[in-house]
Amino acid sequence: MKNLFVKTITCAIITFGCISCHDDLLNQPSREHLSSSIFWQTTDDAEYALNGAVADIRYLFDRDYYLDAMGEYVYVRGNVLQGTSSNSDPSTALKNGAAYDGFYELNPSGYGNSFSNMYKYCYGGINRCNYVIEGIQKMIGRETNSDNIPVLESYVGEARLYRALIYLRLISLWGDVPYIDERIYYKEEADTLSRRPIAYIKDKMLEDLEYAYQKLPDAASKYGRLAKPAALALRGKVNLYWASWNKFGWPELDTFTPSAEEAQKAYEAAAADFRKVIDDYGLELFRNGEPGTCDPLGQAENLPNYYYLFTNVANGDPEFIIAFTHGGVGTEQGEHLMRDLAGRTLEYGQCWVTPRFEVADRYQDLTTGDFRDSLIAMPPTVADARTTENSAINPESYDNRDYRLKSSILWDYEMIMGIYDKAETGWSPFIYKTWGVENFEINGVLYKTYETDGCMTGYVFRKFVRNYAGQGRDEGDVDWPVIRLADVYLMYAEAVNFANLASERDYAIQLVNKVRHRGNLPALSAEKTATQEAFFEAIEQERIVELLAEGQRPFDLRRWRKIEERFCPPGDPDGYTIRDTWGNPTSGYSHSGTFFQNATNQVYERCYIFAIPESERNRNPNLTQNKPWL
Repeated sequence: MKNLFVKTITCAIITFGCISCHDDLLNQPSREHLSSSIFWQTTDDAEYALNGAVADIRYLFDRDYYLDAMGEYVYVRGNVLQGTSSNSDPSTALKNGAAYDGFYELNPSGYGNSFSNMYKYCYGGINRCNYVIEGIQKMIGRETNSDNIPVLESYVGEARLYRALIYLRLISLWGDVPYIDERIYYKEEADTLSRRPIAYIKDKMLEDLEYAYQKLPDAASKYGRLAKPAALALRGKVNLYWASWNKFGWPELDTFTPSAEEAQKAYEAAAADFRKVIDDYGLELFRNGEPGTCDPLGQAENLPNYYYLFTNVANGDPEFIIAFTHGGVGTEQGEHLMRDLAGRTLEYGQCWVTPRFEVADRYQDLTTGDFRDSLIAMPPTVADARTTENSAINPESYDNRDYRLKSSILWDYEMIMGIYDKAETGWSPFIYKTWGVENFEINGVLYKTYETDGCMTGYVFRKFVRNYAGQGRDEGDVDWPVIRLADVYLMYAEAVNFANLASERDYAIQLVNKVRHRGNLPALSAEKTATQEAFFEAIEQERIVELLAEGQRPFDLRRWRKIEERFCPPGDPDGYTIRDTWGNPTSGYSHSGTFFQNATNQVYERCYIFAIPESERNRNPNLTQNKPWL
């Protein structure tokens, strides 16, 4: 089965019938669906229904690289993804990237009220899960073939797992939200719902994940299906987030009181679940976590294994514990990675999302295993800028670093294969601001430079960019990772560290070193693990480079209460200015290059908790507003 969603269009029609187009909380399926006398008869029907739900839910998560613009290492440019008409089908809107209205305002200090569509479509996904759960449970009640019951129960387990996944996103962004665990038919049924405390929703999520853990198989039955490690990994993440909120506080959520006791219990529970994922199912990092081959500067024939982890070579790999699959060419189920992260030389990619200048300094030295001196932003108009030691535009400044750097980012004079009309067009060097210059000479060879007119930082992504022929910019079949094994290693280490589990500390350090090894870095020095604070910094460092552009950083910053620390304190007259490799403030379209300038405490509070959309509150008088948005 090449792809789980090959039959998605058929599944969506069968499962949901006509989608209600009310601009309401749920975008729910109407009553005009096929009856159980026609559908809900076989295990195939049940799987098709589940596939249809997952195909819709996928669009809530598979472009999470945009969310990284809330952090300090990823830049989103311009007037991108500005929202969608209330009359459009939600699946089409999400597919076209419009789920997140206000993305054109997505910068570190101005995003908390720009996610009304995300909120709405999360509930649409939940309602779809509830529809599938209800339909399959009725099938189980009348099933006469006992061999089919475990299969049907596993599908219910998957639907409940996805429901928990969506609720984790909801409470992470909005705190208390309405909880719905049954199918809603009419919008009026949702328009009187009140917000439930995150503790209540957390417990409901854990119930869903316990069911999923009990009913899912040890290993996935086929490509795209989930297994027990997925339930354990997500349950561990729920507990880890719960522990973080209790340890570091969430003062913007005025209904929540942190508890050190709750934090300790949750860290221990998270560590236990992550440990089972790591030890009990024979999972390994992609290509056994080996770094692979890394070509010299200016060459890209052989890239490290980390690069290939984010291509279709790794589809279905055990490292991907929870992932969303994509259909590829001709399916209308392709991912948008090339369009969003690549430049025009690759099938007219648009460079909506680029690495920031600040991220390159996070990639450590292969010899010392530690940070180098910060790169110096320097324009080519400066004499000897291309050869000055530590200059950001001197290619030698990037030599002998963590292999994940070359796998993730292109800097000046790095090569990428051009692709046009799904065919290779030859190597193209990235030279910031040259933008498709013909006959550019490097070592006696003439090239056309990589056209990246959307790049404003001095770097572009290599990670997630399909650099091979045969697929258009929106036709990729790359799996999108939601939880990877490397992430589980790092979350386990975090839980062990904060829970002070001395008996597991050495194992946690060993796992962090396995993640470092894929970058060909030496093991952590003793001083990096000597204290809880030092080990946490080492874990955070690995999360930054290992999970770059996977949508994890903004959630880490928020649950660790680090936004002010990573940008600037309230009231800072200078604010936080992002710059490119030439030293210019990065600005373009509706963006400003300086954030949090003279920012009040309320500006930061609004970054830690989002506004309940006013459109929802206007319909539902029972929805209260979060304190910073009153």
